[in-house]
Amino acid sequence: MLGTGRFPSLSAIRAFEAAARLGSFAKAADELDTTAASVSYHVRRLETQLGMPLFVRSANRVSLTVPGEIVAREAIGAFAALRASFVRAADADRAHLSLTTLPTLGTSWLMPRLGRFRQRHPELQLELDLSVEAEDLAGGRFDAAIRNGHGDWPGLQATALFPSVFVPLCAPALADAARGLTDPAQALDLPLIGRRDWWALWFAAVGCERNLPAGSFAMQLPAEYLDISAAVAGQGIAIGSPILFRHEIDAGRLVPAHERAAGDGRAFWFVSPSARQHQPKIARFREWVAEEAASARGAAQSYLRGLAS
Repeated sequence: MLGTGRFPSLSAIRAFEAAARLGSFAKAADELDTTAASVSYHVRRLETQLGMPLFVRSANRVSLTVPGEIVAREAIGAFAALRASFVRAADADRAHLSLTTLPTLGTSWLMPRLGRFRQRHPELQLELDLSVEAEDLAGGRFDAAIRNGHGDWPGLQATALFPSVFVPLCAPALADAARGLTDPAQALDLPLIGRRDWWALWFAAVGCERNLPAGSFAMQLPAEYLDISAAVAGQGIAIGSPILFRHEIDAGRLVPAHERAAGDGRAFWFVSPSARQHQPKIARFREWVAEEAASARGAAQSYLRGLAS
C-alpha cells in the first residue's frame, strides 16, 4: 500500500493519466512520444506501489477498474488544470514585454514616444526598467534592452538605433555668454556641467586646446538628464546629446552653444537574446523603435553631418 512518506513518480502518474484519458496504452505512447511498452511499465510500477490494479487488460484493449476510475478522475482533472495554466502562462508572456535601458535614454527619449507604441500595439503590456548597469538578458528577467556601446555583445542580436553624440547646450539667456567657449584665450564665463571626458573629447574634436581645471565644473551629477535639467535652469553649459534632448531644443528651453557635435564611437542599440529575436513581441518593438530612431536621426542630421569623432 502507498505510504505517506513516498509519492508515486510523476512519470508513472503521467503515463497512467494519458492511458486512462485516451483508453489505450498505444495512444498514450503516441502522445507522450514513447512506446506502449514504456507506458505499460510505468502503469505496472504505479499499480505495484498502490497495491491494486488500475486497469483490466485484455488482448486488444484496456479498461479502468473501479479504483482506477477514482484515480483517473482526479488525475485527468489535475493535468487538465496544469495544461490550462501553461496556456495562460504562454498567453501572459506573449502579451508582456519587459525592457531595460539607461535612465537618460528611458526618461528623455523613450518615454515621450511610448504612447505611439501603445497605439500601434495595444495588445502588449510594457514593463520598463531604468538601470545604469547592463542587465543580464540571459537570466529571464528581461526580454530586451536598449544599450550603449559598440554592438558586440555575445549571444545578443543587436540593431543600431543612433550614434552617441554630444554638443554643448545651454539656456537661451546664456547663449551670448557662451560664445567664447572655443576661444582658449578667453576665460570661461560660465561653469561647465556634465562628464569631463565628453568635454575633453568635444574640445579636441573642434580643435580647441583648453585647460579644464576642477573649478571649470559647476557640479557632478549621476545622470545626463540631470545635467540637462541644470542647464535648462541656467546653471551652466551642459554637454549632452542633441538626439536625446531634441525636445528641449525644439521647445526653446535649450540652444546649442556650438553647432559642432562630437562622438565617442559608441551608439545606442536595441538588443535581445539571439534565440528569442523572432518572438512576435520582441520583433514588434524592434520594428517600432527602429522607425523612431530613424526619425530621430533625420531630425539630427545637421549635427550628424558635421560629426567629429
